[in-house]
Amino acid sequence: MSLPAGVHCIPLPPSVEEYRALRVLAGLSPKTAEAAARGLPNTIFGVSMREGDRLLAMGRIIGDGGCFLQVVDIAVVPDRQGQGLGKAVMQQLDDWLRGHAVGAYVSLIADGQAHRLYAQFGFALTAPRSVGMAKVVA
Repeated sequence: MSLPAGVHCIPLPPSVEEYRALRVLAGLSPKTAEAAARGLPNTIFGVSMREGDRLLAMGRIIGDGGCFLQVVDIAVVPDRQGQGLGKAVMQQLDDWLRGHAVGAYVSLIADGQAHRLYAQFGFALTAPRSVGMAKVVA
């Protein structure tokens, strides 16, 4: 998949500050600086899509590195949504998974209509066999 002109992919998650800002801009839940500083270094694989120095999109894979992995933080700045950047992020993550995650159970939580994007990469709804659950620890 080719990226829009001027956009390049960096195989690293963004900085703590950029990560926190993009999550909020993209409508994801905010994260504290402390939580982001603890979590980002534990990224198994992550990508940042940039135009110059500007962060446009991101995505990460987290987990135990063998049996269980989770796709998280798929986010695109609002003024660039609908231009294929989310799909480009997912393609990078999927390429990594295909090369490194043999036999792993890979999960994600799809917000809104994002399940349509994830289905293009082989993700399927788990219900009714299993149901995703979540808890936020404050």
